[in-house]
Amino acid sequence: MKILVINTGSSSIKYQLFDMAKETVLATGMAERIGSDAGTLSHTVTAADGTRNTIEITENMDHARGLSRIAALLMDKKHGVINDTSDVFAVGHRVVHGGETFQDPRIIDQRILDEIEKNTPLAPLHNPANLTGIRVAGAVFPNALQVAVFDTAFHQTLPKQAYMYALPHDLYDTHRIRRYGFHGTSHSYVAGKAAKFLNTPLARLNLITLHLGNGASATAIRNGKSVDTSMGLTPLEGLVMGSRTGDMDPAIPFFLSRHLDMSLDEIDTIFNRQSGLKGLCGENDMRTVLEKAAAGDDHARLALDVYTYRIKKYIGAYTAVLGRVDALVFTGGIGENASAVRERCCRGLAGLGIVIDPVENRDKKTLPRRISPRNTSVAVLVVPTDEELEIARQTQKKVLE
Repeated sequence: MKILVINTGSSSIKYQLFDMAKETVLATGMAERIGSDAGTLSHTVTAADGTRNTIEITENMDHARGLSRIAALLMDKKHGVINDTSDVFAVGHRVVHGGETFQDPRIIDQRILDEIEKNTPLAPLHNPANLTGIRVAGAVFPNALQVAVFDTAFHQTLPKQAYMYALPHDLYDTHRIRRYGFHGTSHSYVAGKAAKFLNTPLARLNLITLHLGNGASATAIRNGKSVDTSMGLTPLEGLVMGSRTGDMDPAIPFFLSRHLDMSLDEIDTIFNRQSGLKGLCGENDMRTVLEKAAAGDDHARLALDVYTYRIKKYIGAYTAVLGRVDALVFTGGIGENASAVRERCCRGLAGLGIVIDPVENRDKKTLPRRISPRNTSVAVLVVPTDEELEIARQTQKKVLE
C-alpha cells in the first residue's frame, strides 16, 4: 500500500510517499514560495540501493500546479516511483486545527470539509491552506482516499480543568475558547517510540515529552494519554519559541495598544514573528544562538537562559501534574540535536530524579537513546520524531478500519 503524506502551508507543500509494507520512504520533497515568481520544487527519490537523486525545479506555481508537478515527478519514467496516480491508495493530510470535533483521523467527505472550515477562526493561517491542499489533492489523485490527521487530536483527552481558561463561561459555550494544544502528531509518535524503547506498554507510562523546534511545546502524558500541554487556543502559548513569545502577562497587548498606539495586527506580528529567541537576541535559529552565546554575546546568552528556564518550569509543573514520571523525552530539531540545550533544561533537577550523563548526552546517534544514568528514577530519552510517518500510519489504520 502506497500512502502520500501532504503538509500544505500557505506558500508551501511538503510531501512524502511511503510504501507501508516496510514503512519505507520512496520519495520526498517540498514546493516552496508558492505564489511568488521564485517558487522552487525539490524532489528526492531513494533507490533500492540507498542512493538518492534530487531534482530541483524553479517555476511560477500555485498549489494546483505545484501538486500536479509533484504527481508528474512521482510518475516520471526516469525518476518516478509510481506508474500512475491510481498507485497511491490514500493521501494523508496534516490539518492543524480540529477543534473539539475531531479526536481521531477522518476519511474526508464534504461534511468533514465543512467542519474543518468551521474551525478556521481558530487557525486562520493554517486551516485554509490545509483545505486548499485537500481539494487540490482530490483532483490530482481522484482514486485515492483522502484522510485528515489533526494536530489537535492527541490532546482531546485533556481533562476539563486543564483545557478551560478562567474566562466567562459563555466564551467557551459560544465560541469554544479553550486550550487545544498542537504538535499532537509528534507527541503521540515519540510517546509510542519511548514505550517501545523502554519495553513497557504505553498505557502504563507517565511521560513528559518536549517537542523543541522553531515551534516548541511540552506535553504531560499519563498512561499514554495527553493530560496537559503547553500550547493553548493557538500555538502562541507556552514555551519560548523561535519567534513566538510563549507565556506572558495577558495585559501586555493592552499596554502596547494604549501607550504605544499599536494596532492589533502590529501586536500579532510582534508576538508571532518578532519575539521568542529572535526578539531576545535577533536570531531564531538555535544553532546560531548557541554559537553566539559561546562567543560571549550577552543577548544570545540571555535568550538561551530564558528559553531553557521556561522549559525547566514546565518540567517541574508537569512532574507535579503526573505525580510520577517514568521518562522525559526530547524531540524536534533542537531537542534531538542540541546537547547544550538538553543539559541546561535538566540542570539542577536531580531532586526530581532527572540527571543527564554528559557523555551520553553528547552522543550524536540518530536512533532513540537514553542519556541518563541507568540508576536514575526518570529515564531521559532523545527520540527523533517522524510526523510524516505517524500521519501515514494513522491514515493506513483509518482506511483499513
